[in-house]
Amino acid sequence: MTRSLRRSALAGVAALALLGTAACGSGFDDDENSGAAQSSGPANLQILIGSSGDAETKAVQDAAARWATGSGNQATVTPAQDLTQQLGQSLAGGTPPDVFYVDAARFADYASVGALEPYGDKISNSGDFYESLRTTFTYDGKLYCAPKDFSTLALQINTELWTKAGLTDADIPTTWDQLTAAAKKIKASGQVPLALGDTRDRIGAFMVQNGGWLLSKDGKQPTADTPENLAALTYVKSLLTEGLARYPKQLDAGWSGEAFGKGKAVMTIEGNWIKGALQNDFPNVKYKVVPLPAGPKGQGTLSFTQCWGIAAKSRYKEQAIKFVEAMTAGEQQLTFAKAFGVMPSRQSVREQYVAAFPADKPFIDGAEYAQGPVNAPKMDSVVGDLDTGLQGLANGNPKTVLENFDKNAKAALGG
Repeated sequence: MTRSLRRSALAGVAALALLGTAACGSGFDDDENSGAAQSSGPANLQILIGSSGDAETKAVQDAAARWATGSGNQATVTPAQDLTQQLGQSLAGGTPPDVFYVDAARFADYASVGALEPYGDKISNSGDFYESLRTTFTYDGKLYCAPKDFSTLALQINTELWTKAGLTDADIPTTWDQLTAAAKKIKASGQVPLALGDTRDRIGAFMVQNGGWLLSKDGKQPTADTPENLAALTYVKSLLTEGLARYPKQLDAGWSGEAFGKGKAVMTIEGNWIKGALQNDFPNVKYKVVPLPAGPKGQGTLSFTQCWGIAAKSRYKEQAIKFVEAMTAGEQQLTFAKAFGVMPSRQSVREQYVAAFPADKPFIDGAEYAQGPVNAPKMDSVVGDLDTGLQGLANGNPKTVLENFDKNAKAALGG
């Protein structure tokens, strides 16, 4: 699963503009694309994925080939060069792939214009998917698509630098106060305590830990300007202003994982994708993964996920659902996990996953208290403005950042 947060904003805007144009025309659910146009098979499924690399591409292609052979269908898996752009253009042009990856941050945009088939509850034992993932892919009360896999945030600690700062396992922070205390000891040793990503995709975890978030549960009301969120951002600001945390750019790094890998910070907050990055680029770094420290209102983290979308205009919806059924089976998800490092979206194989990857237990445990991304259509510019505010948080006003989000979100949601 591709986890890069440096998405192509311009491509996304262009794709959504195209989607909007198409949605204002004949729409995605018109009569000519209803059940009468469906084919009972055999199907020639076209599958578009946003691959993280050769390992993921091969694993999905192999799984699709096995399904095709066993079912008597054909399945062609194509890795996209730019999934957002290619998918947006194909949906708007009326020739979408039958099945495709849908990122959680894009899901509401596609669902709101009728581009997706709401098939989620047709998958066997759909209640087996983690509830936080089901919520992420629910729109207007319907589970649209099956979660493919997921990631959460946890705390990574460089064990050598931790020891160098005079800290032991007894100092591993489980609360904000303990995080502050450990960070002060690290700073006193002449090291940077925490490398922290400068967007809502990292800082938002602190809001969740204090019982807050940016939108209501139904995704229809902005909820940023609250005492809970204000306290969370005020705490993050204190870490920044006191030199207890640094953004990656302050550490001459492109992202927190790079800063951590280079030894420029003792701790960082990242998802389980950091494992592969460190193995590839910084194989000598010794570190451990622990849950994020709890805030005043308890534990909290963020989840990042994708689903298997099925096009509302597909001629092969029945076969596509069967394909997704095979891709999201527990054993197949474990195969994917071993091939390219993702975590299964089904709770029933959790223990098998932990047995195979014990060091990743803090990540998968986070599913129980994870918050998904901003899940509403037309929010690109709103969250972009929020990130700009967070990037200036050290010298900014947390209250203003939150007020601006609510104002902008209200305009977008009302429009």
